[in-house]
Amino acid sequence: MKAVVLLLFALIPSCCSLDNGLALTPPMGWLTWVRFLCETDCVNHPTTCISENLMKEMADIMASEGYLEAGYQYVNVDDCWLAPTRDSNGRLQPDPQRFPSGIKALADYIHSKGLKFGIYEDYGTKTCAGFPGSLYNMELDAQTFAEWGVDYVKFDGCNSDVLTMYFGYPAMGHYLNATGRPMVYSCEWPMYEVQQRPPNMQKVAETCNLWRLHTDIEDSWESLSDFINWFGDNQDTLIPVAGPGHFNDPDQIVVGNSGLNEAQSRVQVALWAIFAAPMIMSNDLRSLHGWQKRLLLNKNVIAINQDPLGIHGRRTINNGATSVWVKELTGSQFAVAILNQADQPLTFSMTLYDMGIQGNTLFSIVETFEGDALGNFNVNERFICGVEPTGVFLFTAKAVGNKSAIKGDSGKLIQDKNQHSLNVLNRGKGSRRVVNL
Repeated sequence: MKAVVLLLFALIPSCCSLDNGLALTPPMGWLTWVRFLCETDCVNHPTTCISENLMKEMADIMASEGYLEAGYQYVNVDDCWLAPTRDSNGRLQPDPQRFPSGIKALADYIHSKGLKFGIYEDYGTKTCAGFPGSLYNMELDAQTFAEWGVDYVKFDGCNSDVLTMYFGYPAMGHYLNATGRPMVYSCEWPMYEVQQRPPNMQKVAETCNLWRLHTDIEDSWESLSDFINWFGDNQDTLIPVAGPGHFNDPDQIVVGNSGLNEAQSRVQVALWAIFAAPMIMSNDLRSLHGWQKRLLLNKNVIAINQDPLGIHGRRTINNGATSVWVKELTGSQFAVAILNQADQPLTFSMTLYDMGIQGNTLFSIVETFEGDALGNFNVNERFICGVEPTGVFLFTAKAVGNKSAIKGDSGKLIQDKNQHSLNVLNRGKGSRRVVNL
């Protein structure tokens, strides 16, 4: 099969880059997978099965409750929307019971709300759940998606020869472009290839608007921590290939489900903002707690994520359970996340210079989640902040002028015009770890 597949791809005109003008900032939206998985039993689970009704309900909420206004524009269905077989013309078709109106009608409905519609397919012979895949039918499937009005294609990699992905994923990108319809191209290529050999990340970035690299995220703190650590450990590979039109994808935002508490939920949106990662929620928008909705709609967090430079931030400090992440922003600004992965509160003390913000410049510090202005700091002035257990302190530092560099003091809580206490978000109980770096 490998030889046949490679021969087919050899007939496709090569191109140097995807260059479709899309995803100049990380895509934002909603996806079915983590929350609703592959639930196809609409008789016993009518409100949570993968269906046109579920998609329309999510679209209604996104349009009416501030998500679209905040930047969440894609409503995406993952695996299990398909019928078990293609139609008599070899075209993909949706399950007729769960999508009786058809995919074009669903896309039209979502478009009527001012939103965009995304769909799932697979590079292999079958999807991960066993529905028809796109191998040998990629050109036809791309044309079908365009005719349906699809705006975003997530292309998985189950049931395929991983070693042909180097040619197969660019082929699908070529076919999508050839339709003339703008469609964001989300690839799972490197997530599969890395299991056998290091993927060519430059080639991936030239082919895809975004790409998965690690395993599937789960609704738990353990899974979230694993993703964050993996992205930090592999940042020298990831950072150079990220930018407008092509982003690393650490998978879905799971805030709004039951696996993360409030502090941990802040961690996910903060680090996804630092990573310049797609913010694709997977939750039930009908049943969010107020604090979950407020967090997902936080304009300051979204502004960091959507910064037009599109820079993937760097872990500048890694000290066990304590780490510092810095992302350059437009307008002489930086975003900084101080992450505490331990289960006890943290008192953190460090200068901006040592965090990775350099230069003899005065910076205005603003805490991100509440928007509190915390004063001006020279890069060599030490400040102290409290960070919750399994929590994060997220702030922006904007250059406001030059000032002679001075050495930070011993880190005591001195509150005057030059030294500041940032003891906010300090709600943890019990013993306190002290990190004085």
